Amino acid sequence: MMKKDVDDERRRFLRLLGPIHDRARLTARRLCRSPADGDDLFQDAMLRALEQLPTLRDETRFRSWFYAVLLSVHRARSRRVFWRRWFSLDELITGGEEPAGEDGGRWEEARVEAARMARALAGLPAVQREAVVLFEVEGFSIEEVANLQGASVVAVKTRLVRARERLRRHYQALEEEGERGGGRIGAGAGRPAQVALATPPESGLGAPRKEKEGL
Repeated sequence: MMKKDVDDERRRFLRLLGPIHDRARLTARRLCRSPADGDDLFQDAMLRALEQLPTLRDETRFRSWFYAVLLSVHRARSRRVFWRRWFSLDELITGGEEPAGEDGGRWEEARVEAARMARALAGLPAVQREAVVLFEVEGFSIEEVANLQGASVVAVKTRLVRARERLRRHYQALEEEGERGGGRIGAGAGRPAQVALATPPESGLGAPRKEKEGL
């Protein structure tokens, strides 16, 4: 490929990536067990996607195409990397200046809740973590998640059910630990039916989506 063609493909890639860049980067962080690993994953995925861009014929499908590349790179990396189960809080939540006063108190509470959710997600198997992030956070339908994961719709539903059960047990254990320690872990710590945390931008999960697919 000539230099002009390479430059044209790079400009095309940046144009297509622009509208989804921030969301895709956050998705990469959620798929991994630390923001640093997520940023590395995102960089690798961008390089892979740029290399494969000539294979993309329909630009309207760029979003799902890029997420498929992201998942492919994530799985390749997960096969090579020994995932640690727990990380320090500093590794889980990105830095930044903490607001002062009342806003600072709310920010700190949200930051702690986001860190707790990141820990909970880190304990899920990779395919379950992918399903939760893609469905609950990114808003893909179950059929789209199945296509991205190369799995059946039934398999994706099963992964979501099992992931929610693991998250429920995780938060229930935190709640019980907090009660034994003489205090509650915090709002939303032990919810048997669902996980719903208040989180700051760029961190954690919100309330679970209501699935029309009957999951």
